[in-house]
Formats: sequence, C-alpha cells, structure tokens
Amino acid sequence: MASLSTGETRVVALIGPFHSGKTTLLESIAVVTGATHRKGQNGTRLLGDQSPESKAREMGIDLNALTTEFLGDKYCFIDCPGSVEFLQESLNVLPLVDAAIIVTEADDAKIMALAPLFKALEDAGIPRFVMVNKIDRANGSISALAQGLERVSNVPVILRHIPIRDGEEIKGYVDLASGQARVYKPGEASEIIDTPDSISDRLELDRFAMLEQLADFDDALLEKLLEDMEVEAEEVYADLASDVQEGFIVPVFLGAAVHDEGTRRLLKALRHELPPFQATLERLGIHENPPDILAQVMKTMHTQHAGKLSLVRVLHGQITDGDELNGHKISGLFTLNGQDVLKSKDAKAGDVVGLGRLDRVNTGEILSSDGNAILPIADVLGPVYAHALHVDNRNDEVKLSGALSKLCEEDLSLTAHHDKDTQELVLMGQGEVHLNIAIDRLKSRFGIQLSTSVPKVPYKETIRKSTTHHARHKKQSGGHGQFGDVVMEIRPLSPGEGFLFTETIHGGSIPKQYIPSVESGVRDYLQSGPLGFPVVDVGVTLLDGKYHAVDSSDMAFQIAGRTAMSEALPGCSPVLLEPIHHVKIHVPSEFTAKVNSLVSTRRGHILGFDTRPGWTGWDTVEAHIPEAETRDLIIELRSITSGAGTFEAHYDHLAEISGRIADQVISQRAGA
Repeated sequence: MASLSTGETRVVALIGPFHSGKTTLLESIAVVTGATHRKGQNGTRLLGDQSPESKAREMGIDLNALTTEFLGDKYCFIDCPGSVEFLQESLNVLPLVDAAIIVTEADDAKIMALAPLFKALEDAGIPRFVMVNKIDRANGSISALAQGLERVSNVPVILRHIPIRDGEEIKGYVDLASGQARVYKPGEASEIIDTPDSISDRLELDRFAMLEQLADFDDALLEKLLEDMEVEAEEVYADLASDVQEGFIVPVFLGAAVHDEGTRRLLKALRHELPPFQATLERLGIHENPPDILAQVMKTMHTQHAGKLSLVRVLHGQITDGDELNGHKISGLFTLNGQDVLKSKDAKAGDVVGLGRLDRVNTGEILSSDGNAILPIADVLGPVYAHALHVDNRNDEVKLSGALSKLCEEDLSLTAHHDKDTQELVLMGQGEVHLNIAIDRLKSRFGIQLSTSVPKVPYKETIRKSTTHHARHKKQSGGHGQFGDVVMEIRPLSPGEGFLFTETIHGGSIPKQYIPSVESGVRDYLQSGPLGFPVVDVGVTLLDGKYHAVDSSDMAFQIAGRTAMSEALPGCSPVLLEPIHHVKIHVPSEFTAKVNSLVSTRRGHILGFDTRPGWTGWDTVEAHIPEAETRDLIIELRSITSGAGTFEAHYDHLAEISGRIADQVISQRAGA
C-alpha cells in the first residue's frame, strides 16, 4: 500500500507518561531513519532535553523536535514532556499535528495516567497510535494491558501484535494483519520466522477478534466474516488505515526503543496510516482561499544565542526570512533537531520551524499574511500549586519581573501575580516539580537569587457584637495642639457586605471637612484588627463629637477615628475568618470514595458528585474546602489516583474559624 503523503512534512507528536521512553523512541527513530548514527550513552541524550534542570531530575521538561525522512517521506517528530505537570506543552502542540503516538510502558498500573492524553486527542479528533515500549521488560499480560487501555479510550483499542515469548522473555511478535511472525534483532530489522506452534491457535483467535472489530466499520468485511471467507492482508491493511484516519480505532504496537525493536514496524504503519496533510487542514477548519501564508505558534522559547524563537507549523504557503506576518517581521528562520538550532532558507506548508525575534507573538497565536485568520487554540490549564517568591537582593525585583514574564511566555501554565491581600509575589503552576524547575531557571538563566515559602492565607476577621464608643485625641505641645473628639456606633454587617461608613452629625458638632478624616482613620485601623488581620463586614456610624476652632485638624480626627476603633473592637467579640474555596475534583470513578475521604480530612464539606461531562468513567466531586487545605491538595490527589486526578478551585466565601486552629493562626501572626 502506497504512502498517503503528498510531499508535505508529516508531523507526529510523541506523548506519554514520565519515563515511558519517548526520548529513547525519538533517538531510535533518528538512528533507523539515518538522521544520526548513534544514540546517547550512559543516560545521556543526543536529541533530548539538555538543560541543567532536566539533567538534575533525569526527566524531559521541554519539547524536542526531529526532522527526518523515511522511505522518501519527510517527518517531524515532536517529543513532548511526560510529567503530568508539563501537560500544557503537549496540549499546545496537539492541534497542529497530523497524528500522535502515545508511548507507554507494559505496566497496567500506569494506564490511568494516559486518560488526559487520550481525552485531549479524542476531543481534537487527532488520529493516534499506541507504542507499548520497553517490551523487553514486560512482566505482565499484553492482552491485559490492551484491556487496560480500553478503560482510557472511548474508541476500540486494537492490538496489532501478539508477543512471541521464550519463557518470560518476549523475543518477537506476530503481526495480526499479515500473519507474519518476526523475531527482534537488536539494532537491526526484525527477521521473519515460521509461526511458533505454541501460539498458532491464539493467532487465529486474536486475528479473528481484530477483524470483528474492524467489521464494525466495514460492511463488506462483515459479510466475509459471516460467510467464513478468507480476508487478505491487503484488505486488512486498507481497513486499518481508513479506521485510524477516521479516529474509529487506536492500534497498539509493541517494541523496545532502546534496542530499535519495533521502531521500523511503527514507522511503516505511520507511512501507510497517517492521514494526508489536507485532512489536518480540514480538521482545523482551513478550507478554500486561505491566506497566502498561514502558520500557528506551538511553542515559545528564549534561547541563549538566537534570542526569542517561535516554533510554528506552516499550514499554507511558504515562509522566508524577512517576511512580515501580522505586522511582525521575521528575523531568522531555523530548523530544530533536538537541542540544535539550524539556519534554514525557507519553510513550506507542513514544515515545523522556528521564527526568530517575533517579540510580541505568543504561543497559540495565528500568523498570516493578512492577519485575520482564526484557528483552534489549546485550553490553558488552571493552576493547582503555588509558591511565594522572595528575592535575596531587593535590587533584583525589577529583574525578577522581566524574568517571570519570559518564563510565563514560554509556559502558558505558569502564572505570576502580586497578591494584594498578603503583599506577596506568587508563582502558580501545575505542581511542585513544575514550580521548582521554574525557580531553578530564574537562578541559572537570569542570575536571580531568591527563596520561596508557602503563600500566606488571606485570613480576615470580623465582629459579632455592637457597641457605641467615645474617643478623644488631645495633645498640647506648644503652639497649635491637636484635638479631635468622636462618638461612633460600631456594628457587625452580614457576610460579604464589606465596610460601610455613615454619619448623623447635627448642628455642626464636627465640621463637614473633618468627617472624611474620621473615616480615613477608621479604614486605617481596619487593615489590622485586634486579632492582627484585616477587618471585614463592619458598619461604623459617626454619631457625634466635638472640635476646637484652633487645634482641630484632619490629622487629629484621623487619629481620633483610629483610636475609637482600637479601643472598641476588642470588646466586640472579634472572630477569625478563613477563605473557603469551591473545589471541583475530577477523578476516575474508581477513586471517588478515596476523594470523599480526602475532602473530609482537609476540613472540607462535600456538596455532591456527578459524572464528569464528556468523560466516560470519571466523576466530579464538588466541595467547599478551606484555602489553607488546598495548598498541597494536588500532591495527595495525584498520589491516590495514579497521577490522573486534578482539580479546579475558586474563592467562594469567608467562614468563621475557632478553637485550636484559630489559636495557631493568631499566634503565628503575632510571632511573624
């Protein structure tokens, strides 16, 4: 069967969990296709992420691209970070690829971590393949693994190979489409052998089971099966290609990329079963009369030598250095191969290239010759973890602001803001590792020394009793003195009302020009009440007072207002308030009971749960949880859900807190 390529570069994303072997597969593809003649040794990578942060953690944290050719077709493979904390990188790339290879280990316990990836691909309508990597270390049933994959896929998962075992060791496979048996030859193409007698019966059963699944989408094939007619391999391959391109099935291949085992078979499947480039354009809504030039940014990078690079896929036309897109002039055009940035002359439709110095262009942005194109843009993940940042040298504060801007530009799932309640600079992201790597980059790339802490909780306080209080500020020190006299009613308001100041002054006991000064003094005190926190939901009415024609002033009445509050509020039964968040926790249904328990241990109140919209086999648990209890929620949630669970939260209301917890909060504030 011929390739469907019409000459454009075919772009394939490699996605999958941390340590599944994506970068090893990328290097294997590079060797098999002749892009390189050797791999990294002793844990080093030739094509993978070479940043200090990556090496220190032995994990990929940035995209890697490989442009190569196989049997006359041009490909760009994009290796995406595996950690769930870097999922945004994959989400940004996926809309622009022709297909994705989901790389996983032969370990059923890690299947659930694939659920968000399968869902993202299904929602975007992207054809997908599964590569079960590290098959040389498999210690369980491949059939059981395939069944496990069915749990995270909404379309049938079809096992294309069955393993040939020698004891517990997998030595090769039988292709269910062709019926050929092959044994692995490390570093070489596999060798055709006679089908071992030990799996002949299973081969017949498994091949028929695969054909039955394909027959769900092909009436002619169904008729042949019903009439017990022979089905030729070419017919099977044609059905497989059609069903993959339509997104009806997900084929599963076996291999061990470290030995180049299964890599050639996977590449051949891509060659025949990838949809044509035109299908990708149609999926993106690019139909007739596109702009002369059309591209979209999938990644923003700030490199040491080339400056800012916008990694784009060209969707129509041809880009050359110096072209102007959306009013921005391109300054440099580059091809990325691993960490190598190579100069290019031009880029054609289908290519993935880096465009230099588009300073005001962001990830996801559509670039076109007319500036009016609209394309799908990946959703940005909401933050689930935070650090407060503190620079060691205050002179670095401006520098820190610029550095954070660049990091957030590179990674859309990072956000930084100044919290007006706690006066802290807060960095938010997808988890502890995610933020720690960002902080390491602030130190290594930008030379900023800083420390971190758990962000402060913006506690508040209010009162439960009313009172009327008289206060006088009088001071004589030679010349004009200071005099201000006020009588105020102080009362609690309903939750959420904030602060209300009124006055009922009659007869000019306090001149009108001094009344705002009294309010200013009251507001000043409310920034830190008797418990040490901002006071909310309090009403103050200025009832009466006195003034002195010479000694009264704005300052005197400000002090009088503040004094009245400081003297009165401790007797108004002050209580501590903590922010409560409305939290939606998304988990596979099998973990819902554990989540209910998790909420309870974090002083939460469960509001209910329901099926997660659009997610088969998932639930959403809604709850009210104190903000203080959400700080490390994501760590425990991922721990009890095999990395699959996540949550979203927003402020809902303030709630009274008392007892031991309140005493601890107040004492910590007093000692700060």
